[in-house]
Amino acid sequence: MIVDGAVQRFDAPLSGLAVVGGALRGLIRKAPSDPVLPRRVLEREAVLEATAVDAYAGVCGFAPEQGVPITWPHILAFPLQMRILLAADFPYPAVGLVHLHNHIRQHARLGLGDRLTLRTRAGRFVAHDKGQAFPLETMAVRDGETVWEGASLYMRVGRPGSGEPAPVLASDEAGEQSETWRLSEELGRRYARVSGDANPIHTSALGARLFGFRRAIVHGMWTKARAIAALSPPQPLTVAEVEVAFRAPLFLPGKAALYAASCGHGRHFEVRDAVGSRIHTRGRLTLSSRDEAPC
Repeated sequence: MIVDGAVQRFDAPLSGLAVVGGALRGLIRKAPSDPVLPRRVLEREAVLEATAVDAYAGVCGFAPEQGVPITWPHILAFPLQMRILLAADFPYPAVGLVHLHNHIRQHARLGLGDRLTLRTRAGRFVAHDKGQAFPLETMAVRDGETVWEGASLYMRVGRPGSGEPAPVLASDEAGEQSETWRLSEELGRRYARVSGDANPIHTSALGARLFGFRRAIVHGMWTKARAIAALSPPQPLTVAEVEVAFRAPLFLPGKAALYAASCGHGRHFEVRDAVGSRIHTRGRLTLSSRDEAPC
């Protein structure tokens, strides 16, 4: 539970000018010799509005009968994450950060019209051999009860980092290929419109090349959501947990294949390239007993 740190409340998203200014400020600021993560908590109120949820669900492949996607509160908290990453006291520039891992726990069913209080903060440093990692943690409260929690692990590439060990997602057998996806060149821009994540590595081939990619790459959180949509039952989730590790970029346009093994509470999955040889994302979806699939 997020309890420490001064709480700052925001009801409006960052303007485009503020995003650009924060990104440039981070690039030109000298890296501190002894970096410290801010301890304040950022908070906003958000309503689960049908129009926005439906637009997001459509891009990510969720059916209307599946209800509010388990990944939607992450989208609502994204403006708070950006405020943390772009703030003058954040030790690393937001540009160039790598999203390594994402873990979500849903404790109760979410419904359209629900009003959530979202609280986001930076966690504590996490060790990684390719750089310094850190989590951004979010909780969603409804009527005084925590109904959703999420953590996104980001990394600043460089010297090996310090802190607690990075989470490791075991390479359980992902089973057989269950679906093949065709990813259009427009997918990055479509997802940006419904998620608010307009990072140019996802929306523009030119922007991607500026950061060393030969083409635009799909958002990792789209890949996660698309896999959950395919593996979830045809009704809203009640209590569920989903964890993914992002392993390799998935280029646009392109093809991808979903491999999955399902039995009872658990679904282990991997998103691979079209021939099944390269793993882009590895994950595990755990359902409550009322939502579990028959073996």
